[in-house]
Amino acid sequence: MICVETLPRCWFVKYDRHMLRTITLFLALTATAFGQNSAKDEAQIWQLEKAYWEYVKANDLEKYRALWHENFVGWPFVSLAPVRKDHITDWITANTSKGISLQSYSIEQLAIQVTGHIAINHYRINAKWANSAGAEVRTDKMRITHTWIRTHGTWQIIGGMSAPVNAEGK
Repeated sequence: MICVETLPRCWFVKYDRHMLRTITLFLALTATAFGQNSAKDEAQIWQLEKAYWEYVKANDLEKYRALWHENFVGWPFVSLAPVRKDHITDWITANTSKGISLQSYSIEQLAIQVTGHIAINHYRINAKWANSAGAEVRTDKMRITHTWIRTHGTWQIIGGMSAPVNAEGK
């Protein structure tokens, strides 16, 4: 057995400095790796948001539904109360049943935060709707928040809310 009191004091100082350097290097490498994964995840989320609107435009309800987690709950601005996944396409079919479909859209990316397996995404969208003859019937300008969860190797929307923009379009 070694008695700590018999070891030279300089041994502890050298050991502490070496350990601090090792810990610092480990933390720097971990932060760099996490930052790279976070940027990759953010890019994936933005691509999925764009795919969301392409599915709406193509009226591809099957692919659209696949973006949503089974435990989703959210509050679209067209609903009087929050809805679950079984009602997530109601707003699309309400339009298509009147012969109206999404003609074009533009997304303004505002903010995204990825923390582990959760991502929160905020953006504004201008969505132009047209009738079957191609004539524009309205433009929706909305603020949208989606909360995504990584599950089974992919991202799905587990929560969200939308609202019309304010008078300044913000």
